[in-house]
Amino acid sequence: MTIDGSGTALTTCVLAPNPSPMTLEGTNTWVIAAPGASSAVVIDPGPEDEGHLRRVVDRVTETGRRVAQILLTHGHSDHSAGARRLAALTGAPVRAADPAHRLGADGLTGGDVVTAAGCELRVIGTPGHSADSLSLLLPEDGALLTGDTVLGRGTTVIGGDGSLADYLRTLDAMKALADNASVRVLLPGHGPLVSDPSSTLAYYIDHRAERLAEVRAALAAGDRTAQEIVARVYHDVDPAVRPFAEWSVRAQLDYLATRGERESRLPGVPGQGLPGALAQALGVDDQHRPGRDVQPAAGGKVRERLVDRLPGRPHQLRKLLLRQVVVHLKALIRLLAEPLRQVEQRLGDSSGHVGKDEVRSHIVGAP
Repeated sequence: MTIDGSGTALTTCVLAPNPSPMTLEGTNTWVIAAPGASSAVVIDPGPEDEGHLRRVVDRVTETGRRVAQILLTHGHSDHSAGARRLAALTGAPVRAADPAHRLGADGLTGGDVVTAAGCELRVIGTPGHSADSLSLLLPEDGALLTGDTVLGRGTTVIGGDGSLADYLRTLDAMKALADNASVRVLLPGHGPLVSDPSSTLAYYIDHRAERLAEVRAALAAGDRTAQEIVARVYHDVDPAVRPFAEWSVRAQLDYLATRGERESRLPGVPGQGLPGALAQALGVDDQHRPGRDVQPAAGGKVRERLVDRLPGRPHQLRKLLLRQVVVHLKALIRLLAEPLRQVEQRLGDSSGHVGKDEVRSHIVGAP
């Protein structure tokens, strides 16, 4: 099925040129307008790609319309990075759940109704993949725009800011909408449209239950790290996306911990919370999304947030955290050569004593 140009009576997809193992053919930007309407709504402008954004504008203006509003299903950069530029090209406001991604006075939250372009869009809170994930119901089409909550092919990951417990509740709520015929087609953020929502959502729910059972079995078999669990449970997935499966594994482990089925941290995995804290210190978000443009904080901010906060004389810090620090910094090495040198110098101080509680307080944050 050709994705670009696909859609429903009121929607048209403009496919962004950012294909990858995680984004499939690319990000689906959706243009929504009723026949005869003088304006259109754009959902998820996608990456900051000038050619793509101008194609979106052309798709709207060639029908004699203007872009009235830009809505985001969530803030991950493959969906949101182009929003500011599209707003500059069109003068339209950007509405999102996360205030950091808004341009204009209005946000988006579950229960809102957006009336524009001759259409009514009902906003549904669908957290799980990310904390700020929303879906948009277009009742006249029986269509649900799902962002990354449900994909057109395969299954989604639970991001670093997501929650499996939230995601399972979201899937149940979506399945109920599909079962009562309120939703007849899913318009995803990646991949082709889904014409059998009920069966697809049943598969997603069953798939999550199967993965949880596999993670429980891996723990019972003695796996002690997220990497070991991924190697066992996700052995059948594309190796290119296997590193990102660790996010889902960590979400599954957190979920089991909240149910009292395991300890909150895997024994033998010191510094487990570091990657997210490190990304925050470096000013980098969306770290579970591949193929994005990495924009770290300025060197002075890196020093202020991370390097200068390292305890003095951290000989145990090397033992506890060096492998994870180096692994995650290597992804940023071209842009962070000097901060990396400073971190490694501080880690290289071999005298003194730093305990786990100090490491958690200074770098990972309070538990």
